[in-house]
Amino acid sequence: MKGDPILRLTQARINQGKTVILSDVDLHISQGDFQYLIGSTGSGKSSLLKTLYGDLPLKEGSGEVCGIKLNNLKEKEIPGLRRRIGIVFQDFQLLTDRSVHDNLKFVLQATGWTSKKEINKKIQEVLGKVGMDQKESKMPHQLSGGEQQRVAIARALLNDPQLILADEPTGNLDPSTSEEIMILLEQISNSGRAILMATHDYSLILKFPHETLKCENGTVFNTVQNSL
Repeated sequence: MKGDPILRLTQARINQGKTVILSDVDLHISQGDFQYLIGSTGSGKSSLLKTLYGDLPLKEGSGEVCGIKLNNLKEKEIPGLRRRIGIVFQDFQLLTDRSVHDNLKFVLQATGWTSKKEINKKIQEVLGKVGMDQKESKMPHQLSGGEQQRVAIARALLNDPQLILADEPTGNLDPSTSEEIMILLEQISNSGRAILMATHDYSLILKFPHETLKCENGTVFNTVQNSL
């Protein structure tokens, strides 16, 4: 079901320092949308995602993510933006010195949660959603790559985000595990959350078709599967 707009970019310019990476970017993602972002290495996919979660400033055009305007976003406003979105990385980015439970507890405490009871309840809830509720006490090195990515997705769900930005979430996984992660992401999208996923894996796009955006020649445009 399509819902309210979650993400809007209009005539946006994406910069890395003084270098223009993408120009005239128009994006519109609504509640429950699942969109892919493709393009060769260096085409601007990661720079676009970084702009959406406040790691790169939006200096030209207009943008809004989960009700927060990206133009002239102040440093103190970035944590509020990131509480409204979930971010999933290719390399998982779990804290290696603590358990699955404590990885998630760290994020909740960092975003203002204080009740031990509520923290434990939330951790159980998100681990259950990704099929990892029996691995709460495990350390990251005791988990497979797919299991680590499931924990990373659970982490992205902690603050009930409207939007999940996934940067090559299957990039370090084998094909069968990648498909498991895609099924999980589709379930999350079907629950009403929007997902924008950068990927190089065209076989996944063919198997799990969704609207596809392509970064190429300094711009972003909608594409169709047979032109990938």
